[in-house]
Amino acid sequence: MTMAKAMQPQKMRFSQAIQTPMYKNLVNNTLGDPARGARFIANITSAVAVNPALQECNPGTILAGALLGESLLLQPSPQLGQFYLVPFKSKAKRDRQGNVIEPASVKAQFVLGYKGYIQLALRTGQYKRLNVLEVKAGELSGWDPFEERFHEMHFIEDFEKRAAMPTVGYIAHFEYINGFEKTLYWTADQMMAHADKYSQAFSAAAYKKLLNGEIPQDELWKYSSFWYKNFDGMSKKTMLRQLISKWGIMTAEMTTAYERDGRVMMPDSTGSGLLPEAAEYADAGQSEQEPPKIERTAKTMDLPEPEADAVEEAVDLAAL
Repeated sequence: MTMAKAMQPQKMRFSQAIQTPMYKNLVNNTLGDPARGARFIANITSAVAVNPALQECNPGTILAGALLGESLLLQPSPQLGQFYLVPFKSKAKRDRQGNVIEPASVKAQFVLGYKGYIQLALRTGQYKRLNVLEVKAGELSGWDPFEERFHEMHFIEDFEKRAAMPTVGYIAHFEYINGFEKTLYWTADQMMAHADKYSQAFSAAAYKKLLNGEIPQDELWKYSSFWYKNFDGMSKKTMLRQLISKWGIMTAEMTTAYERDGRVMMPDSTGSGLLPEAAEYADAGQSEQEPPKIERTAKTMDLPEPEADAVEEAVDLAAL
């Protein structure tokens, strides 16, 4: 049986799909606890019922994305910012003869928040310190990339004054219990270039127009990418990914989260596990390869405060 045949029909409601034997078995096999599985099913069903954006998504991708977060013991509450489900409208796939092999559909994408990265790192028990911060104008000077330190550091103590200052860079740092430490610094220009290159839903030129109020009101929905909604939040996530993946301790749990971040998940053909689809929907802004362009739905669930301002559209199972 192919994965396509195992997928529930797009028109089937999630409340119906979640009650099928295949999906129930998937939940129980993944979580390993019938009571926990029953709570998960009740929570995700309620979350979808009150969220029109999720209702448009393929049921299998909703379940698989939420189940991945649950299996990683990450909290779905938007206020905690550990992981999110983001609807994407994928274009139809065709073979070389132009025949449609997969129709256009809306799928839920699993996106790990930067606080999720921190949570997974702390669970290793190896980190004495782990932090990521935006750098404001005038706070740091004389960055030495070899020594990994600044010659001068003067952080602005007044919160409101600091928030009003322009961001000039981002810094991430960790120290192991054994004393090993690593620091990474990127300028704001570096981060902008990174987002412009690797996020298929972001344009640096368009972002400047958005900041200047040059985008018509009826076109704002097109700018719902994580990078548009909260550049600092996505920048912090990028810094942690770069720092931890290259120099940090990567447990099996962290590796799973890292590899599946920004992916659309689906149940496998037997309903016994989760499989990531081809990485063509990612907007985590971290892929080092150029993915194809995708079309976002008008309603997406982006980073909530402090990551974004659309908390009411994010998946909040914990609040149910």
